[in-house]
Amino acid sequence: MGRIVVSENVTLDGVVQDPTGEEGFRHGGWFARVGSNDREGFYKAALDEALGAEALLLGRTSYAFFAARWPSRSGEAAERLNSMPKYVVSSTLAGPEWDNTTVIKGNVAEEVSSLKRELTGEIVVWASRQLVQALIEHDLVDELRLMVYPFVLGEGDRLFGESDVPLSLHLVDSRIVGDGLTRSIYRVDRRVAAPLVP
Repeated sequence: MGRIVVSENVTLDGVVQDPTGEEGFRHGGWFARVGSNDREGFYKAALDEALGAEALLLGRTSYAFFAARWPSRSGEAAERLNSMPKYVVSSTLAGPEWDNTTVIKGNVAEEVSSLKRELTGEIVVWASRQLVQALIEHDLVDELRLMVYPFVLGEGDRLFGESDVPLSLHLVDSRIVGDGLTRSIYRVDRRVAAPLVP
């Protein structure tokens, strides 16, 4: 049985929007506002994660972002990302050009549940905010890995939207990355059956 692992870059106030500054968000580009040691630590963590994953699962927009960059690159990270299985959730994408890509159409919850049954390792989700929220709504996420950046933006799209489904998490690891980032790993605690709020 595969495990869905959501791995996100997020600000202290939960914003995941436009970390690279390419979406036109007025507070975009916050990823690059940290120091070189922080970025180096992030890249090492991302490489380790890719090497340990069985597959990537992405939403359509995030897939387009990564697919436009990695096929032309070289090095250990590029080799891994280009060769590993990738699944993209999209109702419109046809004929994906990034090697080893499978398009998931139809009912997302059913298709991802089937994928979890087919695979045995980690199925890592990068970025893909809307997909992440849908996976949480359908209780398909097993673990959250949050790389927290020391910024409070005050606005922007957040990782966790409004939901009728409470999420109980268990912290399994937290450490400093570089000089100022924090990487916290949470497992979803399905033992909590009752809602967290009355």
